[in-house]
Amino acid sequence: MEIREIKNKEVWEEFLSESGEKTFLSSWNWGEFQKSMGSGSNGKIWRMGVFDRNELVSVALAIKVVARRGTFLLIPHGPNIKSKIKSQKSKILETLSEKLKEMGRSEKADFIRINPILERSKENEEIFKKLKFRQAPVHAHPEASWKLDISLSEDRLLGQMRKTTRYLIRQSQKDKDIEIYQGKEPKDVEVFNKIHLEVVKVQKFIPFSLDYFRKEFSSFSGDDEICIFFAKYKGEIAAASYVIFWSGVGFYHHAALLPECHKIPLAYALQWESIKEAKRRGCKLYDFWGYVNPQESPNHPWAGPTLFKMGFGGRAHEYVNTQDFPLSKKYWLTYFFEKLRKIKRGYN
Repeated sequence: MEIREIKNKEVWEEFLSESGEKTFLSSWNWGEFQKSMGSGSNGKIWRMGVFDRNELVSVALAIKVVARRGTFLLIPHGPNIKSKIKSQKSKILETLSEKLKEMGRSEKADFIRINPILERSKENEEIFKKLKFRQAPVHAHPEASWKLDISLSEDRLLGQMRKTTRYLIRQSQKDKDIEIYQGKEPKDVEVFNKIHLEVVKVQKFIPFSLDYFRKEFSSFSGDDEICIFFAKYKGEIAAASYVIFWSGVGFYHHAALLPECHKIPLAYALQWESIKEAKRRGCKLYDFWGYVNPQESPNHPWAGPTLFKMGFGGRAHEYVNTQDFPLSKKYWLTYFFEKLRKIKRGYN
């Protein structure tokens, strides 16, 4: 097997269209977004293809991240491996990791971080152990997600929801004070950001910047792969969500709801309209993004949002935990810094 850089968007996207487990973090447009953001290093990315006798069997997007805590190569939700050759994943990961080590040393990186899209299993975890990777102290992107098969009819989707969820959707449809509409213009990003910042004031988390939202929207809007859904209550915008439609999947990526409107079923109305739009676009799957087991981690910051997502039906998809490969002694400073930050934020 050998690694070659892929520079053709059609080749990249066609391969991913036939892949099983995947997220938009592997998409061509996510790579373009990373280049536009700079990722701390003037937007340096590599789109790598693993070839076996000239057949493309796997792809991985690698991003160089330069941060105060250290420089590293990040593979978000990858690598993606051709479904029919899953039996070769060990060889594919070995080939990829050797190339990443070479690249990392050349780029003066302190470590490699892979956020796998592989199912969490002893077999898959063992592959990384044999390659001398170790579990990362934090995750770069969700290590589990809640997903819903939306190939069913709307009636059947409603029928399999939690009773309370179904009731609140129907109540929102009857409420004449609630209005849902879609935003597809750059100006809509600023409207979303205003609501987002109101939520930040109350929940006190580190927000994404307006520049981040603008560039993410711009990177996907050219291919009509992104939409901002807004919910008005009594004529005022009170909630919004970013949804990405890519490769047959709808992804619920960002959301904001004004704190004073929590008792109004705006979030349920937004989610249901997003699901219906995904169906209209031919998507077969809806990814609610980010999941923790509420019973195992009742105090986790994601526990409440997860219960909300579970009410729509679906099931959990868990991936191998984020994996690190140290390349320098500085990695251990990063390790302890991230471990401490994780504890402070309540993710343990």
